[in-house]
Amino acid sequence: MGFPEQRPRRLRSTPALRRMVSETEVRPRQLVLPMFVREGATEPVPIGSMPGVVQHTRDSLRKAVAEAAGAGIAGVMLFGVPARHDATGSAALDPDGVLNAALRDVRSEVGDDIVVMSDLCLDEFTDHGHCGLLDEQGRVDNDATLDVYARMGVAQADAGAHMVGPSGMMDGQVAVIRAALDAAGHTDTGILAYTAKYASAFYGPFREAVNSQLRGDRKTYQQDGANAREALRELALDLEEGADMVMVKPALAYLDILARVADASDLPVAAYQISGEYAMIEAAAERGWIERERTILETLTSIRRAGADVLLTYWATEVAGLLD
Repeated sequence: MGFPEQRPRRLRSTPALRRMVSETEVRPRQLVLPMFVREGATEPVPIGSMPGVVQHTRDSLRKAVAEAAGAGIAGVMLFGVPARHDATGSAALDPDGVLNAALRDVRSEVGDDIVVMSDLCLDEFTDHGHCGLLDEQGRVDNDATLDVYARMGVAQADAGAHMVGPSGMMDGQVAVIRAALDAAGHTDTGILAYTAKYASAFYGPFREAVNSQLRGDRKTYQQDGANAREALRELALDLEEGADMVMVKPALAYLDILARVADASDLPVAAYQISGEYAMIEAAAERGWIERERTILETLTSIRRAGADVLLTYWATEVAGLLD
């Protein structure tokens, strides 16, 4: 037999063959749609840096969540955009605050048909834009923040969240929230731990989406992008503290971290394809530089291939309609 004797291309020669031997799938049941709801909005407000994404009214949120459920996706992750900010983010604890009210709306709309998740963090609600309370020196006070997170977790569970997502990267946050949920009788409410959340430049559009008041950065509590072993330390702590699912954020710039976390975790692993990743693809596609749908599916496949069981992406509902 002439060279070459081994011909891997044989298994690529037809669409049917390629489907048969495909190693990685993206399915609707793996997708979670992050969504924003704006207090007092009378119509959806487009987010300029995230074409196609809006700050919803409470009514449009209900309709969009129903559409997402109909598309067969796994769940939604809700973020609130309050009308008022203060130093302690008090609107986050208000039972009638925008996020807690939206959680009740969504649960009444879809019940248990999809997983309703909520962002458990103060950054959307504070007038300084940080994820926790500040001390007299203007530093984020880890332990004082934990008390607020515990009360937020209970408020969100009371409002109907199936799973809360503490994203502030405070030390001990999972354990404190788990204890508070259990004490309040919410033993079935899950915790999606933001295990490895990096201080990334890719969050820019998100800050527009939540009307962030942040000046400066979050490098004292979010992880350094140069560090990999540190993510495994964070993972070990979250597993010990009682997380039900763990997550890496951002996704594309940290696929190596995602792979290491997935290898080390005995829990489901999520990854968040964040606002900057979304914006880059939309901007390049709008200019005709890339094929939009192919690029979306390729990036999601790469995140699955690296080890994610669950994908948070702003394209979740759309992608569900593209998959065969």
